Amino acid sequence: MTNGGNNKKPYDLEERTALFGEAIIGFARKIPVDPVRRLIDQLVGAGTSVGANYCEADDAVSKKDFRHKISISKREARESKFFLRMIAKAVPEMKEDAKPLWQEAKEFHLIFAKIYRG
Repeated sequence: MTNGGNNKKPYDLEERTALFGEAIIGFARKIPVDPVRRLIDQLVGAGTSVGANYCEADDAVSKKDFRHKISISKREARESKFFLRMIAKAVPEMKEDAKPLWQEAKEFHLIFAKIYRG
């Protein structure tokens, strides 16, 4: 399901975070490995953890557990932004491909921050 506007992102956060994780994996596969192996590993870990922790929050057993998992999703989104920035600096030819992923990570960070604040 999409929001029907110009921006075709799904309302369903589980699906949207899964699509983000898949996009991060696709992006990471294009990065030349030698100069930034550690950054690639960090980015893939953070980028795929956004959705994994959202799924865990969705299945939380208490409000405290939910807030904890949402805070992890928020942190992983922020870390994704950071590692995308570092990769764009280390491999300048990847900068344009990194921009929409960075924007999506920023939006996730804002969404999860709002959810966390209640």
